[in-house]
Amino acid sequence: MALSRAQTNSGESLISSTFASRYVRTALPRFRIPEQSIPKDAAYQIINDELMLDGNPRLNLASFVTTWMEPECDKLIQNSVNKNYVDMDEYPVTTEFQNRCVNMIAHLFNAPIGEDETAVGVGTVGSSEAIMLAGLAFKRKWQNKMKAEGKPHDKPNIVTGANVQVCWEKFARYFEVELKEVKLREGYYVMDPAKAVELVDENTICVAAILGSTLNGEFEDVKMLNDLLVAKNRLIRWDTPIHVDAASGGFIAPFIYPELEWDFRLPLVKSINVSGHKYGLVYAGVGWIIWRNKEDLPDELIFHINYLGADQPTFTLNFSKGSSQIIAHNTTNMC
Repeated sequence: MALSRAQTNSGESLISSTFASRYVRTALPRFRIPEQSIPKDAAYQIINDELMLDGNPRLNLASFVTTWMEPECDKLIQNSVNKNYVDMDEYPVTTEFQNRCVNMIAHLFNAPIGEDETAVGVGTVGSSEAIMLAGLAFKRKWQNKMKAEGKPHDKPNIVTGANVQVCWEKFARYFEVELKEVKLREGYYVMDPAKAVELVDENTICVAAILGSTLNGEFEDVKMLNDLLVAKNRLIRWDTPIHVDAASGGFIAPFIYPELEWDFRLPLVKSINVSGHKYGLVYAGVGWIIWRNKEDLPDELIFHINYLGADQPTFTLNFSKGSSQIIAHNTTNMC
């Protein structure tokens, strides 16, 4: 039973039960802010009891999301839960942790950068935001190219398999890009590279390959896709690129299948997203988008703010957010 201490007018200490208090005798409003406050211990007990009806995260195997971390990581998360990730001047070490993670992941994915060069990428709230940012970069680069050539630039499309995660459909609908899906067939439940390349036309901003299909975890053949697309680009003189959605497989393939060519070793792969909260071993709330080099992220998409202090470049769909997951992922990368 939840107990709390109270004092009488004479200063005598009493022990009382939350469940026996007047605050649980009548129902609190569910959809309006109460007219009167209640003690913090009573509020905690009521909310905590409601949460007991949730499932047990440790038993949740349905979403591929990390539900357990080392106790030391839990401590770091709790200690940094009040830090605003976007305030780089106030929290420069947190910003440095993000930059370290970006560079670690870029090297893991074989980005063509030197040891002293800085990788191009950013932390996100998950792979959905990362995919939105990657798609916007592809769309803007395609638009700039079509404008320079004096061609229409109002009907962009993107080629994917029908097995893509819903965030690709969101990107297409939110940012007005036609989604051209390669249909699946019996016994073949991922995108067929040959059929994907057949769908590519002058208005294709990129072909999206999945490294770890949501349906069955299978890796799509990014190497074959790259080779077929290189040939088509050379024949028609296009430069259609590839994005790899490695939300599930990005932190698996480099360790289990190091010889598999799916990343920046392939010349047409211009950006890769990965979820830190899947097999990056961090609680839900962190993803990453990495670009091959600076030329693949148009400058006009980067905003510069200064009202928090010095000039700060930013390219995210969100602004303020917690720093805990970034710090936690930097920790897991070290272990």
